[in-house]
Amino acid sequence: MPEDLIIVGAGGFGREAVDVAEAMRSADGTPTWNVLGVADDRPSEPNLTRLSARGLRYLGTTSDVLAGAMSAYVVGIGSPATRRDLVGLFDRQGWSAAVLVHPAASLGTEVMLGPGTVICAGARLTTNIRLGQHVHVNPNATIGHDTTLGDFVSVNPAASISGDCTVEDGVLIGVQGVVLNRLTVGTDALVGAAACVTSDVAPGTTVVGVPARTIRAGVSA
Repeated sequence: MPEDLIIVGAGGFGREAVDVAEAMRSADGTPTWNVLGVADDRPSEPNLTRLSARGLRYLGTTSDVLAGAMSAYVVGIGSPATRRDLVGLFDRQGWSAAVLVHPAASLGTEVMLGPGTVICAGARLTTNIRLGQHVHVNPNATIGHDTTLGDFVSVNPAASISGDCTVEDGVLIGVQGVVLNRLTVGTDALVGAAACVTSDVAPGTTVVGVPARTIRAGVSA
């Protein structure tokens, strides 16, 4: 029997997470998840219209959902910081985060996925990879061998992280961003769209361009 699931976030990635959940099936073809609907604290009118057009219920705000019956959940919001804050609310009340993997994604051997992770169609994860909690891997992104992604990492569409890399908590890799082999991207850093990272990125730093250069330096504690 499918397990009940709530998606938090009515925006683009939230609806993509619904697509992933609806595509998942058990070996006998039974749906894995029963998507109850979508919660969002400030949904836009266009996004409410998009939910309605595909038959998805708007369940109200995060507080509304937390006041109701408990189910599995996934936070489908691209911002790592926002995702971290919302997950804290659900975790404090004992909710369980689901793991969503689209059947059209490719996962190799010894790939470990933390709770709340969403892997979209076309993503490729090779071998000996560890993903922390609430990681988003967008369509057609690639994660190379022996790489570790921390909690609340977002890897945007068509980005590529090479082998033996460490991507720390809260990092966002922009669309078509590239991280070369054996590099570390520090906590809460941002790699801009189409940037090519050729050296370690310090925590809290924003880098852009080819090769990637710093436009906002990290703040020391």
